[in-house]
Amino acid sequence: MTTMTETSARFREFKMPDVGEGLTEAEILKWYVQPGDTVTDGQVVCEVETAKAAVELPIPFDGVVHELRFPEGTTVDVGQVIIAVDVVPGGGEAAAEPVAPAVAEPEPAAEPEAPKGRQPVLVGYGVAESSTKRRARKGTEPPAAAAAAIQGELNGHTTTAVPAPAATVVSESRPLAKPPVRKLAKDLGIDLATVTPTGPGGIITREDVHAAATPVPAPTAAPAAPAAAPEAVAVPVAAAPVPGARETRIPVKGVRKAIAQAMVGSAFTAPHVTEFVTVDVTRTMKLVAELKEDKDMAGVRVNPLLIIAKALLVAIRRNPEVNAAWDEANQEIVQKHYVNLGIAAATPRGLIVPNIKDAHDKTLPQLAAALGELVSTAREGKTSPAAMAGGTVTITNVGVFGVDTGTPILNPGESAILAVGAIKLQPWVHKGKVKPRQVTTLALSFDHRLVDGELGSKVLADVAAILEQPKRLITWA
Repeated sequence: MTTMTETSARFREFKMPDVGEGLTEAEILKWYVQPGDTVTDGQVVCEVETAKAAVELPIPFDGVVHELRFPEGTTVDVGQVIIAVDVVPGGGEAAAEPVAPAVAEPEPAAEPEAPKGRQPVLVGYGVAESSTKRRARKGTEPPAAAAAAIQGELNGHTTTAVPAPAATVVSESRPLAKPPVRKLAKDLGIDLATVTPTGPGGIITREDVHAAATPVPAPTAAPAAPAAAPEAVAVPVAAAPVPGARETRIPVKGVRKAIAQAMVGSAFTAPHVTEFVTVDVTRTMKLVAELKEDKDMAGVRVNPLLIIAKALLVAIRRNPEVNAAWDEANQEIVQKHYVNLGIAAATPRGLIVPNIKDAHDKTLPQLAAALGELVSTAREGKTSPAAMAGGTVTITNVGVFGVDTGTPILNPGESAILAVGAIKLQPWVHKGKVKPRQVTTLALSFDHRLVDGELGSKVLADVAAILEQPKRLITWA
């Protein structure tokens, strides 16, 4: 859709675009510009949260910000104007302000419009380098007091507006940093303008912020997820209760709202069947330990989830009918000849299911690298809507929370979801004797319109057999 419209020869408006696939609204999380700031084509002006992810919106033309139509925290419908930009700054002010006779200066020409069809650059697709700076009005220059106020705004501080009589022109660049890094700096009390950037294109990284922080006693916050378990993504944090309050009400919106709608739709549309199997994964755990020492796996994270993912991909290859979708409108079963493997991840914004595109074609090292990138992107809140679209089958690793198993609900539009329970040392009959073995329980939920009991049982049995004897990854591949 077109996200801009020309309201006059001077002002242009930027509308809330559809940043996902058919989304109807988004919440404005953070404005990165204020009225009076200069913006350039491709510069990120705000961060919004849709029902799928948080994304950054770049503006597709140059000018000076005239008006922000909505405050932070407002949910805006797609197509509504969110910001107005003066593309001929100072073009209407000369007549309103009396000035002494002087040599006439040519009126500034309007800056060229952005090319038609230009699409916003979203999180996950790359962000154009940009800068935000205060532009002095024509014929006036802000004094030192105004310069200080402007610099305060650029650094994220609230300042009082100061009149701008004659003085020196200020042109300060806004520090380049992504939203999670800005939040970190704010939490640590670090002024980004004082941080030396080391990232590509002069972007400030988390490491730069930590390096700029002065040593302070360790905070008593919850510890971060351990690096040894990359499949364990950050768990949502509940709102802190008000002292003495008996209830806390949290608005249902954004990702949480989408989760609720999707789960209700899935649960009451697709007839779910869940089957379980408990399996000895001792050999799989030995393989994981060996792969960690393998030079071909250097530089990637190796964990049980990697082998489980590969086992599921092999099981799908052996039973391709399970990889399908139900087309209600056309009353057809759509057989997928590719596997976009979803990995359910709990994040501070709620549950999301990004997927690894064409996972069936990836080697084990490639699959490991893709899993690591998927989890790290989800932890940082940078998962793009495209990364969550088009999934075919999903894995949810509830075992990282110490849970034995569960009955997972299908991701909408998919045919099956595999829940992996905690891997624990348990007494197990092995070669006729009771021995301590590494054991886990798997649960496979599937759409009974697409998958009958025999097919579902074969898929689950194949996954279990591979985890019990990982050499089948070779003999069955």
